Amino acid sequence: MKLSVITGFTVATVLCLAACAVNEAGAGTPVSAATTGVALTGTLNAGGSSAQTAAQEAWRAGFQDHHPGVTVNYDPTGSGTGRTNFTDGGYTLAGTDAAFSRDAAGGAFAPCAAGSALVEIPAYISGIAIGFTLDGITSLNLDAATVARIFAGAITTWDDPAIANQNPGVALPGTPVTAVHRSDKSGTTENFTAWLAAAAPAAWPYPAAQTWPDTLAGEAAEKTQGVRETVRGTTGAIAYLDASQATGLGIVAVKVGPAYVAPSAAGAAAAVGQSPLQPGRAATDVVIDLNRTL
Repeated sequence: MKLSVITGFTVATVLCLAACAVNEAGAGTPVSAATTGVALTGTLNAGGSSAQTAAQEAWRAGFQDHHPGVTVNYDPTGSGTGRTNFTDGGYTLAGTDAAFSRDAAGGAFAPCAAGSALVEIPAYISGIAIGFTLDGITSLNLDAATVARIFAGAITTWDDPAIANQNPGVALPGTPVTAVHRSDKSGTTENFTAWLAAAAPAAWPYPAAQTWPDTLAGEAAEKTQGVRETVRGTTGAIAYLDASQATGLGIVAVKVGPAYVAPSAAGAAAAVGQSPLQPGRAATDVVIDLNRTL
């Protein structure tokens, strides 16, 4: 699971890996050629979060350097599809930006051997950035309520007073706002909408969900890559996406207390560090209950 944090405010994604705890090996016994005398071979088919693509490629390369007899395939289908394919047995490992619910975590997973349990591991922390494209503007200050109103369709032009009042001296154009959201099921969407619901409930009366509210307008794009390219190619567009994929876009600094804070690794880590583990989980199911009101 990827901890996605909107930082300095808390849209954090804890990038998580979901797999099975298999009981055949002794507890604490590392499975490797060095300890068993047998080289690992075979194929692991995995998939899920498209925001994790770069991380998965690095992890896969490192693992295969040590275990050249193993082929690891990762298909960035999106968190929702990844979780479904893992549950149904199409993947032996899934990358997700939002953990399974407690009820789902206690259910049956086709890849898991009888008597084994779901394993969810927070693998890295990643900020969610709010990126935009406006000619000549590379950064803007916005509070959570303004962000919520933009994505809810209540703010329709970039020179709206709610934006202008937070950005004195910036020559904002009357360009229409194009709010871009994910078209597929997405853990990034779930994290972003969870933050909006917690940080600006009056402006965002929708629950956290992997799918965008179907009553809202805006432009939909598939996966992280589709969102990024749509924003890059559309003057006036704004979107939420993994911070690692926001290079080249204008970036929103979000109001936290009296200050406006741009996304940063330090901010994401600090937000996660102040968040407890989620109670009621099995020992193998490590899920962080993110505080989204920091």
